[in-house]
Amino acid sequence: MPMQAQDIVSLIKEGIPDAQVEIQDLAGDGDHYAATVISPAFAGKSKIQQHQMVYGALGGRMGGVLHALKLTTMAPKP
Repeated sequence: MPMQAQDIVSLIKEGIPDAQVEIQDLAGDGDHYAATVISPAFAGKSKIQQHQMVYGALGGRMGGVLHALKLTTMAPKP
């Protein structure tokens, strides 16, 4: 069963409390999403580290119940 967009937002915000999260359903099937995550917690971290933080917040759901997630991550601009 696919994940709902709001569930993805909730998980990311639980794991990265100050995050601003925007989700798009890319294929309209509830299985292929794009997420933009903006958080001060990303400051000074590489893209890989930022993505690892998001994947950690998703608690191992990537590749399982969450099939595909295109990530864009960044720290807010000062």
